Amino acid sequence: MDTGTTPAAPTAPPPPADTAMADADYLGRWTGVEGMYLVVAAKPGGGVTMEMQWDLDNSGTFDGSVTAEGLRFMRDRVAETAVPTDGDATGLKYLAGKQDCLTVKPGEGYCRD
Repeated sequence: MDTGTTPAAPTAPPPPADTAMADADYLGRWTGVEGMYLVVAAKPGGGVTMEMQWDLDNSGTFDGSVTAEGLRFMRDRVAETAVPTDGDATGLKYLAGKQDCLTVKPGEGYCRD
């Protein structure tokens, strides 16, 4: 018998609380290799500002947002995401073994001690 109602679409469960990072968890200074760094600050009105030196020749400040995947931002017209990982996932020998890290792509990562 059709009651005229449609069932609600299934939704994905939220990530476990122990693995999801809150906005405040991203704030502060993250250190890369060879002088690379990432500084994340809260932006008035929401979102974050990301000041970074991502290689020897390039630095800049970008507006970002905190998503379920990590910190999303646009850099050089490319959408990037800094994903929470460990140091091994960065692919950088200097960061290997560290636990509190963000990886943008292989060879670009930042950690906190």
